[in-house]
Amino acid sequence: MKKSAILALMVVILIPLIGYFIVNHFGSTAVHVPKRYFAEEVIPKSNGKGADTVWHKVSNITFTNQMGKQVQLDDIRSKAIVVNFFFTRCPSICPRLTKAMKRLQDSFGKNPEIVHFISISVDPEHDSVHNLRQFADKYQVNHDTWWFVTGDKKEIYDFAIQEMKASVADPGVDTAFIHTEDFFLLDSSRVIRGWYNGFDSTEQNQLVRDIPTLMLEKDRSKPSILNRFVPVLPLIFFGIGVVIIVMMVMQRRKQKS
Repeated sequence: MKKSAILALMVVILIPLIGYFIVNHFGSTAVHVPKRYFAEEVIPKSNGKGADTVWHKVSNITFTNQMGKQVQLDDIRSKAIVVNFFFTRCPSICPRLTKAMKRLQDSFGKNPEIVHFISISVDPEHDSVHNLRQFADKYQVNHDTWWFVTGDKKEIYDFAIQEMKASVADPGVDTAFIHTEDFFLLDSSRVIRGWYNGFDSTEQNQLVRDIPTLMLEKDRSKPSILNRFVPVLPLIFFGIGVVIIVMMVMQRRKQKS
């Protein structure tokens, strides 16, 4: 066999192999993926190797939105969710936070299937459907992908503290009147993936990047068939190399004969 043919064969086999090992080794850290927060349970694996973490999943809750419609978290499927807390009479941070959220909504205006926004009133006794609609219209929001919601005050406060962990994310928050600058990000499974200061442009830019990243993230509960295929790629490449060698040897013998 000619040296040039051997060299070409080595290139054909080695380049895919090298590419595979590079991607396999560095691929997991190539993209920033928002981490999960608030583990509820750690379950050892049956084989004794490692453990699985059960993460806190935000429970479903029913609200009334600015259109007078009963809505709940279960209505939002296969989307990331961005949540904040506000009230329409707020003279200080709420208008600025709403403008920041509007910029976020505009960023995904061409991809409404990616993310849904929810602004939850912490003053539900005053924030009627009419007031919520007026407030939303003032900022010209897309009502289909951004709910301004009200409901039972106790349920809302329990939801904010126990489910959204608002007092953990913002230790300075007054649990008697929740007034936080944070935007909370939930993935499509309603696991909390982070909170971002609505006045910090760096954190807001990170939120813009994290939202589509979550939608590209593999659902661990639905393993891909490729998971079984990828580990045997080196054997496949080796097999291809053997076949090529055999074919070249047979071709050489045929030419001699």
